[in-house]
Amino acid sequence: MPVHRSGKTLAGATLAALALLLPLTLSGPASAADADAESVPPRGSASMGMGVIEHDGQGGKPGGISIQAVQTEGVDVSSHQGNVAWSTLWNSGVRWAYVKATEGTYYKNPYFAQQYNGSYNVGMIRGAYHFATPDTTTGAAQADYFVNNGGGWSRDGKTLPGALDIEWNPYGSTCYGKTQSGMVAWIRDFVNRYKYRTGRDPVIYTATSWWKQCTGNYSGFGSTNPLWVARYASTVGELPAGWPYYTMWQYTSSGPTVGDHNHFNGDLSRVQALANG
Repeated sequence: MPVHRSGKTLAGATLAALALLLPLTLSGPASAADADAESVPPRGSASMGMGVIEHDGQGGKPGGISIQAVQTEGVDVSSHQGNVAWSTLWNSGVRWAYVKATEGTYYKNPYFAQQYNGSYNVGMIRGAYHFATPDTTTGAAQADYFVNNGGGWSRDGKTLPGALDIEWNPYGSTCYGKTQSGMVAWIRDFVNRYKYRTGRDPVIYTATSWWKQCTGNYSGFGSTNPLWVARYASTVGELPAGWPYYTMWQYTSSGPTVGDHNHFNGDLSRVQALANG
């Protein structure tokens, strides 16, 4: 009997120990999954150039009197900057700005009015940009959403054509699950719809390495859509196929007042010419 009672106690202890170990065994993979989930930013939080340093790295900044003489300084902002000190930027020599308006067909920048109107009110030439998510809805649907929520254009001499921000996917696979030909078709769907709605060819913002990987270095937009290229280095480097020159160059994410700073390839009169169409 004592042996029998001891056996029952041992079995009970063993079962109890297994019961305690089971959740610990299961918690390992679950914790890894939770960590992966935490590394993916929430939808809507993407901003222009957020993948550049991770994928392309970061070098020195461009400098010298020669480049400053033929380039016009600009910034791009999103909800991450909140209410922007536009007067400070203007006094530092910034003369144009792009403001994130939308993402996909599910997000509108809550600071858009302050940023878009604030830049205009201090005298800047400004435009709006759309962060593309080709895995969620069609290009045409996203162009409509963009135009309907701040991405339009008017010939007032102070409004730049809308910009399509097409780059690394912060929420999943780099090319949004699309083939190279599928990505080109999606971009074409967006730019055609935007032109139909506004009469303007939108600017295309991208990085050369992403463009090569996800479109196969497609050259067909170079004759119609101004190029805004991202490269954080002392020189602009190789451009995507089809574009003999860049219109805008995002050269840093660590500039004064607002992180993302850009050069327009020309003096202020060229910025005005793009605004006027």
